[in-house]
Amino acid sequence: VLADYGKGVFTPNIIQELIFLGKKAGVPIIIDPQGLDYSQYKGAFLITPNRKELSEATAQPANSDDEIISAARKLIVEHKIGFVLATRSGDGMSLIDEKSYNTFAAEAREVFDVSGAGDTVAATITASLAAGVSLNDAVRLANVAAGIVVAKVGTAVAYASDIIDALHHQEFSSGELKIFSIN
Repeated sequence: VLADYGKGVFTPNIIQELIFLGKKAGVPIIIDPQGLDYSQYKGAFLITPNRKELSEATAQPANSDDEIISAARKLIVEHKIGFVLATRSGDGMSLIDEKSYNTFAAEAREVFDVSGAGDTVAATITASLAAGVSLNDAVRLANVAAGIVVAKVGTAVAYASDIIDALHHQEFSSGELKIFSIN
């Protein structure tokens, strides 16, 4: 995970060297990007811009599904990035590659603080992939984890028990949709 906060640690040369080394070792490089120049992320496995960052990096709108897909594919093609995971606040997130996209709806929650949500997404995806989880399932888990941290005040952590409880709640809720009263 490269969380580039624009503080000068990750120069474009260092980022490119880390991406090269990751590819050589078979390790996917996941980047929480900063700034407008995404050429420094060339060859990354996945980047996680939010809607505003995606729009600024491409000089394109990123409000609707079609706009988000278009902006993401521009980055994918221009910079040979494997996937863009566009985080969309209350609208969930969209995972896009050259040929497909999948949108993951946010779980309805009261939002107290979005601080750390992007970091939570990147960390959850990375840990999930390292454990052998598919990318789509990793994004689903990241979506749940992000929903947990934004529902807490201040910078917060989504503990494994929080995620398990949220998944059980989702399972219970979807099961309730299948139960109908005879009345």
